[in-house]
Amino acid sequence: MITGIAFAGLLFIGAPIGIVLALSAAAYIFASNNQVLLGSYPIQMFGGVENYGLLAIPLFLMLGEVMNGAGITTRLIGLARAFVGTVRGGLAYINVLANALMASILGSAAAQIAIMSRVIVPEMDREGYDRRFSVATTASAGLLAPIIPPSMMFVVYAVLARVATGDMFLAGIIPGLMMTAGFFLVIFVVGLISPFPTPRPLTWPDRFKLLRDGGMPLLIPLVIIGSITTGIATATESAAVACVAAYLIGRFVTREFHDRDLPRMLLAAGRNAAVVLFMVATAAVFGWVLTFGKVPQDIAAWMQTIATGPISFMLLVNVILLVIGTVIDGIPGLIMVVPILLPIATDIYGIDPVHFGVVVSINLVLGLVSPPVGIALFIAAAVTKMKPGEIFLWTIPYCITTAVVLVLLSIFPVLTLYLVR
Repeated sequence: MITGIAFAGLLFIGAPIGIVLALSAAAYIFASNNQVLLGSYPIQMFGGVENYGLLAIPLFLMLGEVMNGAGITTRLIGLARAFVGTVRGGLAYINVLANALMASILGSAAAQIAIMSRVIVPEMDREGYDRRFSVATTASAGLLAPIIPPSMMFVVYAVLARVATGDMFLAGIIPGLMMTAGFFLVIFVVGLISPFPTPRPLTWPDRFKLLRDGGMPLLIPLVIIGSITTGIATATESAAVACVAAYLIGRFVTREFHDRDLPRMLLAAGRNAAVVLFMVATAAVFGWVLTFGKVPQDIAAWMQTIATGPISFMLLVNVILLVIGTVIDGIPGLIMVVPILLPIATDIYGIDPVHFGVVVSINLVLGLVSPPVGIALFIAAAVTKMKPGEIFLWTIPYCITTAVVLVLLSIFPVLTLYLVR
């Protein structure tokens, strides 16, 4: 009871999730007056980040910094334009496709949405698209970043669940493509109801130039996935190789990367990685306390009275996480729910932990566009100077599409495990 009160109270006052987890665990220890638990507190916290796989987090964050400094973002948008830029509603399709391409490199929804809101929304304004639709499409397409590998959420989940990060990356490919196709369908239906502007013509020489300039950055996701699938490198090592590849492309191909920017990029990547790693460390303590207090066992007993099989369990988890995601999204939500739900999923219902991780991650990603938190809404609104409420109404079709993908993944595990097994 003391732990629950501390947890709810700290969340209510807006404390960072890492502080919430750390202090809630400490509240339980002091309330129980167990000196053994108190002495083990720092050991458990350190053990939470004593994992080689977590090195991938600062490396992938650094990859994003290098990619931005190398001018790769604009070239990926140009590459998307070469494929779909001449169809009616081309810029909307470009928006989604460019986000999918960026997701295969960046892995951070917040950074991706901020970049794309600055780059693609003004172009859609100039061609006469409804600004609310443009911003909503940009924010929703940013949901692909944590799903299409590489993904910070998958790295964190892999550490929490003790599964291979490479398996999580491979498992996210098909669901990511399903979401991309679903977003294309949303744009197509919206275009039937309210016809889009006619795109500017694109000559074949222009198209060839866009393909040439955008083709080289595609080597980065190929390096990441190729090195993992062939066994040449682990997910962590592939992140380091991708950083080098992005640096070389920016230095000698695009010629937009400057060595003087490296200290700033290293500092930014290190600062952002510290926030994530602190949450992982406090999650280890919080999960340890929950296990000691037999919370997972109590929740498992309750869920067994409702869910009779793996599919009904997964659908119940989706409903619960959709509610949780309205308040806590992304990595913080993942850190909170995995220690409780994963043992139930694997031990009682026999669900593959990789499959479970993909479904949980996609579900929590929806929290990025769900009020009252909705980080994606606030980022896109701040960059484009709009109200989050206006954007949310236009994101609903994309949310419904993602929910349909979630149901399909919950019922058919092969969609996530096909490339892994």
